[in-house]
Amino acid sequence: MANTMKAPTAHGNSGVPNGGVSYWYTSTELPKYRAPLPGDRDADVCIVGAGFTGLWAAFYLKRAQPDLRIVILEREFAGFGASGRNGGWLSAELAGSRALYAKSHGHEGVVDLLAAMRGAVDEVIAVAEAEGIEADIVKDGLLHVARNRAQVERLQETIEYEKYWGATEEGLVSLTSSELNNRIVVEGAQAGLFSPDCARVQPAKLVQGLAAAVERLGVVIYEQTTVEAIEPRLARTDRGVVKAPIVLRCLEGFTAGIKGQRRGWLPMNSSMIITEPLPDSVMGQIGWSGAEVLGDAAHAYMYAQRTADNRIALGGRGIPYRFGSRTDENGETQDWTINALTTLLRDMFPAATGVPIAQAWCGVLGVPRDWCATVDLDQETGLGTAGGYVGSGLTTTNLAGRTLADLVLRRDTDLTRLPWVGRRVRPWEPEPFRWLGVQAMYTLYREADRRENALNLEHTSKIARFANKVAGR
Repeated sequence: MANTMKAPTAHGNSGVPNGGVSYWYTSTELPKYRAPLPGDRDADVCIVGAGFTGLWAAFYLKRAQPDLRIVILEREFAGFGASGRNGGWLSAELAGSRALYAKSHGHEGVVDLLAAMRGAVDEVIAVAEAEGIEADIVKDGLLHVARNRAQVERLQETIEYEKYWGATEEGLVSLTSSELNNRIVVEGAQAGLFSPDCARVQPAKLVQGLAAAVERLGVVIYEQTTVEAIEPRLARTDRGVVKAPIVLRCLEGFTAGIKGQRRGWLPMNSSMIITEPLPDSVMGQIGWSGAEVLGDAAHAYMYAQRTADNRIALGGRGIPYRFGSRTDENGETQDWTINALTTLLRDMFPAATGVPIAQAWCGVLGVPRDWCATVDLDQETGLGTAGGYVGSGLTTTNLAGRTLADLVLRRDTDLTRLPWVGRRVRPWEPEPFRWLGVQAMYTLYREADRRENALNLEHTSKIARFANKVAGR
């Protein structure tokens, strides 16, 4: 069946084509819908959500035990959510406080978790190659830039912090402004930080390729099927009930849509814009001949990549949260956000000022109250979940999917002993306190960035430190 999602439309004062799920799909095409659930079914494992987490879990389960009957349920199409809308950073970054992870497993447990994340980057690349998935993957590393004195200080603090948790000299390299300019010329950049443990990816190509690989293994994906409730050993949908000894909830930012999960993981909004292809004259001024992905050390941070067809895709939080944990319609974001991201892009790359913005879109990511990711399976009820990646999910989903597979198969492995397994976090506050808290947090972060720039502060603004306390980070 053809996909009925709307194409991006230009409206509002930005005049930029907006929505259409994401540019990553616009540049290829929206996939045709798979068939919906045809009625009640029995399975060995039922997975709710056909994003990266659910697909990776199914992939590794089916490879380990081919006779498993695995059913995946998806409201839209595989890769509809953050899996097909993100910034394309296949990075080893892990969200959350290392100290919180260390509470249960100590320093060495966190070091092991971070090492597993670095290994997951190469694992995704290896699977893509083995399965013939063409997703514009190039492992050229990750650059963070500092554009004022306070950001320079934070980059230096990051180096010491990461070394404490096991980073090596080769894994985290400090760059002077001139060394940075040899890679990418960012206006006003004073210093940089480089990590080799990251690859650029076209995420929609990767998730669609993974979905096809999962189907080749014999996993059944039912789309156009809305899961209304998840209970021990069954998932209730608008098209029937799936009964299974194991039910895995893999919904990330859409978790709040499940009955009883409204205050679990907060659906945080993130938006992106992408330029038309950059002319050679512009690229000559910017550099960026490699495929490094780019971030900054601001509090309201940005993330970017240079695509395979020579565009700049840049994202940031924009308006971070919709009241009542609501999500977007067809990937459409707000004019304010489009204008803010466009201003930031042209501030960082003045040479690109005349290059039109080709499209804007948004999506949601899952944020736990303590900002730390979780993998869990209750063997008694058969209910499992993974998520809360806080925007660092492209690699984390692979590690989470492998870990879920080991938990389902009752294997005692290095993965099942990692400190994010079995974590319990408190729920978010009820509305309107949830909405007010998130809005206040990002207002404070933006004001801290403004003051650090305007006043040329040498140290991190006290406003940002207060915002961290509000956030519980």
